[in-house]
Amino acid sequence: MTNVANANLFSRLFDGLDDPSRLAIETDGGKRISYGDLIARAGRIANVLVARGVKPGDRVAVQVEKSVENLTLYLATVRAGGVYLPLNTAYTLNELDYFITDAEPTVVVCDPSKAEGIAAIAAKVGAKVETLDASGKGSLSEAADKADTAFATVARGNDDLAAILYTSGTTGRSKGAMLSHDNLASNSLTLVDYWRFTKDDVLIHALPIYHTHGLFVASNVTLFARASMIFLPKLDPDRIIKLMARATVLMGVPTFYTRLLANPALNKDTTKHMRLFISGSAPLLADTHREWFARTGHAVLERYGMTETNMNTSNPYDGERVPGAVGFPLPGVSARVTDPETAEVLPRDQIGVIEVKGPNVFKGYWRMPEKTRSEFRDDGFFITGDLGKIDPKGYVHILGRGKDLVISGGFNVYPKEIESEIDAMPGVVESAVIGVPHADFGEGVTAVVVCHPGADVSEASVLKALDGRLAKFKMPKRVFIVNELPRNTMGKVQKNVLREQYKDIYAKK
Repeated sequence: MTNVANANLFSRLFDGLDDPSRLAIETDGGKRISYGDLIARAGRIANVLVARGVKPGDRVAVQVEKSVENLTLYLATVRAGGVYLPLNTAYTLNELDYFITDAEPTVVVCDPSKAEGIAAIAAKVGAKVETLDASGKGSLSEAADKADTAFATVARGNDDLAAILYTSGTTGRSKGAMLSHDNLASNSLTLVDYWRFTKDDVLIHALPIYHTHGLFVASNVTLFARASMIFLPKLDPDRIIKLMARATVLMGVPTFYTRLLANPALNKDTTKHMRLFISGSAPLLADTHREWFARTGHAVLERYGMTETNMNTSNPYDGERVPGAVGFPLPGVSARVTDPETAEVLPRDQIGVIEVKGPNVFKGYWRMPEKTRSEFRDDGFFITGDLGKIDPKGYVHILGRGKDLVISGGFNVYPKEIESEIDAMPGVVESAVIGVPHADFGEGVTAVVVCHPGADVSEASVLKALDGRLAKFKMPKRVFIVNELPRNTMGKVQKNVLREQYKDIYAKK
């Protein structure tokens, strides 16, 4: 066999390491883990996985709380040639039954409190069960303590799978997005360059690691740059503001920024050591962007990615970071907007479905060849299902999901357009516009609005403010004032929940 470079993500991350003593991770409790420690621990866990029967291409399903040991398990799985399958910690046993029987993992790692229930599911597919708790202790870590640190990283090709991430499945059953070693490596290396990461950076890592954002973007980018991260179990605004004095980058979802803005300690002085604030996973309100800049002097850098593609676009590091836009396609990534009906490529500033192509785009859906074929064009572009436009300057704007499009009286209504009008009203925090069944119009445009406490906002005042600003067919037929919008763990508004909640409001009495 000719001696070729190993395309395994682990090899690409660590083979060129010049200083094993360099700090990789600092826990919130002050424990410091060097790059050398991380590699050694990944070797121990990889040896345990192989001893449990994991062969190249086998899945390792993981539902455990965030810990350094959990992150090391991800690296160890990839190192052993396995396919890492992270599962949201909120999933119930009923939901896990689908994921585990669909993916057929060789090993399932779970919290000790769920071991009994998961063992019954794992038995259906012959999977072994190991445990890991929030502190990184359990049967897996006990076995790893006794294992050897030496491990020969398994050779993998660019297109071999490194991970499967199940989409959140807001409609129909969840699909397993298959991500290759090259999907992950190429995207991370692009972002290191685009966001100007260096070995001097210190990332505040407060995201979950069962999701693309916290697992691949935050962790892989930091490690490729030989930077370090401060590993927090979850969002803690007081703690994050204190850590900014010795950190340089924060990656978060919009909720991070609204919670931090609610903290009086946030100001230009407390953020002066920071280099970059990045937001993604859900749209950042333009008002939040502007308020953050006014308070801190920093413009949040918003970007756009998906489970299936990692990151597609980003606002520029140098240059204008446009509120409400997700920036330009990343180097090597192509983006276009097409007509949802005809698939014809649309000119600038016209709204349609966003399609992307590049080395970041996944290999398809696990065991769903027909679904995979239906989501790709013949020329290789992936149909994201996101509605948006590309403005005359080339900035991409996301205007909602294709399934969120409202068709009322035969007219297409784009929720984002109405939400932007409502969000700009005094007293309004945010809004969500949905379509629900309507006997006359097919779907009735319906607005659900969150206001500031004590604000004088009502259904009548919202409708009055919109009158004359929107075409009649876009006008909400009802406006509901609520305390909060339903969100998933990554901060995305769950419009499917709202559609279910309000589905009967126009029913004939």
